[in-house]
Amino acid sequence: MKLIAGNWKMNLTPSQTSEYIKAFLPLVEGIEDREVLLCPPFTSLCVAQEALKGSRVKLGAQNCHYEEKGAFTGEVSLDMLKELGVSYVIVGHSERRWLFGEPDELINKKITACLHKGIRPILCVGEKLEEREAGLTFKVIETQIRLALSGIEEYTDKIDIAYEPVWAIGSGNPASPEDAQLVHAFIKELLSQINPRHEGKTRVLYGGSVNTSNAGSFMAMRDIDGLLVGGASLNPETFSQIVKCF
Repeated sequence: MKLIAGNWKMNLTPSQTSEYIKAFLPLVEGIEDREVLLCPPFTSLCVAQEALKGSRVKLGAQNCHYEEKGAFTGEVSLDMLKELGVSYVIVGHSERRWLFGEPDELINKKITACLHKGIRPILCVGEKLEEREAGLTFKVIETQIRLALSGIEEYTDKIDIAYEPVWAIGSGNPASPEDAQLVHAFIKELLSQINPRHEGKTRVLYGGSVNTSNAGSFMAMRDIDGLLVGGASLNPETFSQIVKCF
């Protein structure tokens, strides 16, 4: 089943979250052939859990810590998230990698912890502009995926991957659907090498300046299994249009 996820990043307060979901749910009512996921900030998860009760829309978190508990000021554990109804966690988003210095080894620990707790990670991978211009896209993607999945290769059927070229995120300049398709096909071939037993069981999403004008074109590509939407997910009407784009 295709997955359309909204990553709100550091936007929308709890009261705004409540209003958003109240407006959003009627707009996607009756949609059963695709998964819809909302990933609000930590402070809005409790409100979102309550507002989503009885609906098919899933709740996700934007980050997590890999330890169960302890002296980790400012961090949030997977047990805390699970109690709030979170079923997905975004791991390794480029903003976590490049703004907050998260290395591949830490991302691997987070994915491993998610799998242990039964929460599905969405692993984000993507190249910077200078890496793309140097012809290093596939090398960067392969390195990020192999390091992120190190030691947990047998669980590729329990992980989603989002290809988000760093140069496209929030820039208004997305990859072309055709370029995205090439990278998605590469990722799926790589995954088939990493774990032939689960070939074709990992969804690969596209993210990076997705909007109502281009969402349908991305979803028309053979190897694009869904979308991870940033800014365009902050408006319930706009995001509902993207959810229904195919």
